Formats: sequence, structure tokens, C-alpha cells
Amino acid sequence: IIFVFVIYTGYNKFFVEPNEKNASNEMYIAEFYFQNNEYDKALNGDGQFSGFLSIANEYSSTEAGNIANYYAAICQMNLGSSLDSLQYFENALSSLNNFETDDKIISSLATGLKGDANMELGNITKAMSFYKSAATDNVNSFTTPYFMMKQAKILESNEDFSSALEIYNRIKSNYPESKEGINIDKYITSASNR
Repeated sequence: IIFVFVIYTGYNKFFVEPNEKNASNEMYIAEFYFQNNEYDKALNGDGQFSGFLSIANEYSSTEAGNIANYYAAICQMNLGSSLDSLQYFENALSSLNNFETDDKIISSLATGLKGDANMELGNITKAMSFYKSAATDNVNSFTTPYFMMKQAKILESNEDFSSALEIYNRIKSNYPESKEGINIDKYITSASNR
């Protein structure tokens, strides 16, 4: 038992903790680029400092490496939109599949981001499924109405106005103080008149 304890303690002290510290230090520069909307440098690095992709790969066993996957996905989504490249959206899905969190809000946002990537790739059914999960897996007044609105917009684009209206009415009754709930009446009126 003592031997196992010594091995475990040594592994943490000489491998896990230094890796976590190195990953966190490298994340600092990538986050700086991210905050300044320099998504390519945040994702791929600037030649001197690593970007989220290499941090996620090199430090995959650390919490910083895990979070780097989430940041990478956001960068890939933004680059895909600005460069009109489907490959970025596929890469974003891959990054998100390597990300795990116990935080309910971030978990919902990551699931919804999978929906966004699928929308960009033209996978409307998959996108709708992810939006439903994002809205219901971790119900809260921030992400739930946001992803309910995304579902309703898909339904409206498919001319299923009655189903969209049901969602709008649920937002009005359950989340009236949310950003979406404050402006929901115009969507209810529009869907009702179609």
C-alpha cells in the first residue's frame, strides 16, 4: 500500500502538476488571441506560442488540455464562418467530441455548438437533436430558452409554424425574464399569423 501511495504521489508531483502548469502557461497566450478575435492564432499558435489545437493534443491528460478542445471548437466555428470552409465545422465537431465538463452551462453550450456545426454542414436533423439536448439536458434560464429559439427557427424554416408557436409560448410562460422571453411576443404574433 505504501509503495502504491509513493508511486501515485510521485506521478502527480513530477508529471501531472508540471504538465498542468505548462498547459496553463501556454493557454494564456492562446486565450489572449481568442479574446482579441484572432481565431487563427488562437487555434494554431503564432510560431512562438502554441495554439489551442497543439495544447489539446500535447496536454490531453490535463484540465487545460480538455478546455483547449472547447476553445478550439469555437475558433474553428468562427474561422469556418469567415472563410466559408466546411472543414472547420467538421473539425469543430471533432474538438467538441474530445471535450468533457461537469459544468451544466458549458455542457449545454458545447452541445448547442455541435448543433451549430451540424447546421453549417447542412445536417438539419442532427442539429435539431443537439439543440433539443442543449435545451433539456441541463435546464436553466440562460441556455434553455436560447436553444429553444434555435429549434423554433428550424421549425419555421420548415414551415411548421404551429410547432414553432408551441415553443415560443413555452418560452413566454417558463422563461419570461430571459433575453429570448423579453422579445418573444413578436415571434408569437408572427407564427400565429402564418
